[in-house]
Parts: sequence; C-alpha cells; structure tokens
Amino acid sequence: MMKRGEQFANLLAELREKCPLVHHITNYVTVNDCANVTLFIGAAPVMAEAPEEVAEMVSLANSLVLNIGTLRQEQVNAMLIAGRRANELDIPIILDPVGAGATSLRTETANRLMGELKISIIKGNAGEIGTLAGSGGVVRGVDSHGISGDPVEATHRLANATGATVIMSGPSDIITNGTHTLLVENGNDLMGKISGTGCMAASILGAFATVSDDLTLSSAAALSAFGIAGERAAKRVCGPASFKVALLDEVAALSPEDLRTGARVREVQD
Repeated sequence: MMKRGEQFANLLAELREKCPLVHHITNYVTVNDCANVTLFIGAAPVMAEAPEEVAEMVSLANSLVLNIGTLRQEQVNAMLIAGRRANELDIPIILDPVGAGATSLRTETANRLMGELKISIIKGNAGEIGTLAGSGGVVRGVDSHGISGDPVEATHRLANATGATVIMSGPSDIITNGTHTLLVENGNDLMGKISGTGCMAASILGAFATVSDDLTLSSAAALSAFGIAGERAAKRVCGPASFKVALLDEVAALSPEDLRTGARVREVQD
C-alpha cells in the first residue's frame, strides 16, 4: 500500500502538471492572498463574483471556492448561481463558512449554501464547524473560541448530515467524510498570527480537489503542503509580517519530495 507521503507527492506533481483553474467568490480582505497562494501551489486563480458572469466563469473552472468572510446579498446570489452550475458540471465546491456562529446572517447563509448546493468540502475552525454541526461553538468576529463537545464527533456529524468532506482546522486539522478520518499535524503557530491563512488554505484545498476523487486524501495533502510551508517559513523570520511573505515563498518552493518526506498525518479509527 502506498504511503501517505508518496500519495501526497503524486498529487502535488499532478496538480502542477494540470494547472487547474480555481474560481473564487471570496472576501475582499484576503482576495489577493488567495490569488497568489493559488498561483504558487501550481494552479490558476480567477476571482469573479458578478451574478451576470459567474455561471459562465465556473463552467471554465475545475473547482469553486466560496468564502463568506465579507457577506453581502449580491454575493450570496452569485454564490448560489455559481454553485448550481458547478453542481450541474460536477465541479467540486469548497465552502469556507467564515464567522458562522458570530451573526445570524453568517450562520443562515452557511446553512442556506449547504442546503441548496451539494458542497464537496466544508472547512472551518472549531467554532464554525461546531455551530454548523449543532455542537455549539463560540465565535467572535471571524475568530473561534472553542467548541462544546468532542471535535472529531462534531466533524463526523456535519459530514454525515451534508455528504461533504469536513475539515476542522486547529493544531491538528481534522478531516473526515464521516467514515474515514485523518489528522494533519503539519504547521506552525505563526500561521494563526496573521490574517488570511484560513482563506489561503481553502484555495489550496480547491486546487488539490481537482486531482483526486478522494477528497479526504486530497484535503490532507493540501493542508499538509500548506503546513510544511509554514514550518519552513517560521525557521527564517523574525515576526508575523515577514512570516507572511516567507510563507508564500515556501508554498511556491514546495516540491513533491517535501511532501513525501515531511507530511505528518495520522489516521483515526472510526
């Protein structure tokens, strides 16, 4: 049986050969970071959210990333239009429910997107996933302050309820499709000290989702790759501002061999 690191290395090599187009409808705080990290991992970004063009644009894409970080109604309408077209074409949709649990608008929008679209991957922090799974969670602004109950059980519940692969980010990222669960343990604390790393992770998830039908595997590869880049960046910086630049540089410098030797992933027995 092929080892995880070898599988991840092969996915990164395939991703860079394929150079998939990742369509984003995302928030204005981190849009440039998401575009750049998509380029640096080996994919091509497009940021299009006008309702008049999103169905046509997603028809050209290989995956669709939806991020509710800076919500407004026109954007929600665009997400639904793009998502319906993505579902028609069997294009994977990655949902980042930023701030779900902080306000009723964010929670209701996340639930609406999950209810009206077939979402492939849902990625959030403990508070966001806990809220959407019905386990409870504390969210202030877009920051998580924890979850009530067992985090693995909450990710399982949301995965089983939606049919999506669910990711709860944290010191160990929990990834599950409801029956198969992986923990990714790559990363560095500085990744939580700058804005945008969660949004960038969703972009990388969108890129890797185009090269494997096993979204639990592709998601683990994506987060391991990003985490390894964070580990390497942290070794050569003096603070969070320089870390952000170094992180993007290290994403661009990642090789399949880095994933083959550096991925730290554990399987949870469900």
